[in-house]
Amino acid sequence: MVDGANGVTQAVPEQWQLQSDGRDAVRRKKADGRKDRGRKQEDGKADGGPVRASLLMAVGTVVSRATGLIRQVLQAAALGTGLLASTYNTANTVPTSLYTLLIGGALNAVLVPQLVRARATQPDGGRAYEQRLATLVVCVLAVGTALAVCAAPQIVGLYMRDTPESHDAFALTVTFARFLLPQIFFYGLFSIYGQLLNAREKFGAMMWTPVLNNVVLVGMFAAYVGLMTVPDRVEDITAAQVRLLGIGTTAGVAVQALALIPFARAAGFRFRPRFDWRGTGLGKSAHAAKWTLLFVLANQVALTVVTNFANAADQELPQAGAGYSAYTYAQTIWLLPQSIVTVSLVTALLPRMSRAAAEGRIPDLRADLARGLRISGVVIVPAAFLLLALGTQISTLLFAHGAADAASARPLGYMLQAFGLGLIPFSAQYLLLRGFYAFEDTRTPFLMAAWIAVVDIVLATGCHLLLPARWAVVGMAGAYTLSYAAGLALTVLLLRRRLGGRLDDGGLRRTYGKLLCAAVPAAGLGWAAARACGTALGAGTWPTAVALVAGVVTLALVYLLLARFLKVDELRRLPGMR
Repeated sequence: MVDGANGVTQAVPEQWQLQSDGRDAVRRKKADGRKDRGRKQEDGKADGGPVRASLLMAVGTVVSRATGLIRQVLQAAALGTGLLASTYNTANTVPTSLYTLLIGGALNAVLVPQLVRARATQPDGGRAYEQRLATLVVCVLAVGTALAVCAAPQIVGLYMRDTPESHDAFALTVTFARFLLPQIFFYGLFSIYGQLLNAREKFGAMMWTPVLNNVVLVGMFAAYVGLMTVPDRVEDITAAQVRLLGIGTTAGVAVQALALIPFARAAGFRFRPRFDWRGTGLGKSAHAAKWTLLFVLANQVALTVVTNFANAADQELPQAGAGYSAYTYAQTIWLLPQSIVTVSLVTALLPRMSRAAAEGRIPDLRADLARGLRISGVVIVPAAFLLLALGTQISTLLFAHGAADAASARPLGYMLQAFGLGLIPFSAQYLLLRGFYAFEDTRTPFLMAAWIAVVDIVLATGCHLLLPARWAVVGMAGAYTLSYAAGLALTVLLLRRRLGGRLDDGGLRRTYGKLLCAAVPAAGLGWAAARACGTALGAGTWPTAVALVAGVVTLALVYLLLARFLKVDELRRLPGMR
């Protein structure tokens, strides 16, 4: 998996990548028309421009992630971190995965450039093409959603084993899936309307409407916790609770999608069904998406394997919080720095890199890649060590409430620690792949996805077979980290060949060496401060919060002091550090 992850959240970075690439294609189209003027502006703002643009885009991401984190904390309080939660989370994985396989990858990565081209070249401004495309997408989604609902037991069987001992959990997952699979249609509707807006350079609505989904889900889980007796076993959940969770979750996605329709109408798009698809270029667009579809397939194969193994751990230890739901929650926390820093930075840099590749300015492309790695590393490296040092305190503070207690939240903290250092190769891999996308090369990213998926599956299988259930999924989180380290090594090798040399003359290695020298002792002192506070204050929410704050503040101060002492120049390019 190149930009994905194993779990519900695994589909999230994959969607970020595809949606970011779609938005970047729009920006490239506009930028190509003002090539000379834009190049002069960029040369004068080589470092500050991307950072400022990334900061603006990060604001929307921060709001979305913050409301999403609140939702997930409430979800854990409502359902816990054990087998009951995994039935819901597994069922909620299915529509995201099927949507991405069905049409999501092709829609975001390939069809958006086609929309832009149609608007620029066709006599009617691309109106007919948009109508045909929207009609095709709606039809595919409607048929695919209906088939998926009918085949829910068979689909769930790929992610969870149906045995006599775990049949109740399997049946509950199928029931949840029937409620949640209609999300496929609404995910697709959200994407097609969002990309129609992106083609008109209207990016705000697609960035902010996911917040509405989070608001609906926050209200749903709050009602679940406040109005009903919270069960902690599969056998204890009632039909009314299942309906509330199933209908409420799908309603959140529906609100997110339908909220885009007024914005699309205001931007000039009116949906009119058109079925004259032959000879209009849609077939060519679908053919161009083949490597993207294979990329997505590689991600989904690994997702299915790891989800199955993690659910097996839940089935063996239903109340331990050591399976799929814990893995999912840990991965959501782990992805926050990536989603806020690297994704926003990449979105700002890719149009420049694409232009440099098209004009044969390879040294400029190498410089942009190196610059992106250095700037993102200033935040990503200490964030990775923070998760390693303070993972258990973070998990206890956020998830030891309601249906989950401190004991069941602890394995989640271990998973967070196992994921921790993987943030560095994950973020670097995400950015370096854009070097291939700048050349419009989608084949190499697929090969990287396949390589990472194979490594992850092999290591995860070893964890499943060799480790006790309580530690198997922690091992799978570590396997994910190792798979991305292996993927990064191969990516660097192939990109070096493509660019005809190293990214820079050694400045990148020196910067990361300094960052590690600052982050390692900072993490050690942060861990010691949190441990000392925890020992002095004891257990409980507030003592844990105080210990975590002490650890984070200590880590941050020591890191900043050491980074300044080591003269990490990129630190000055971050907001507030000038």
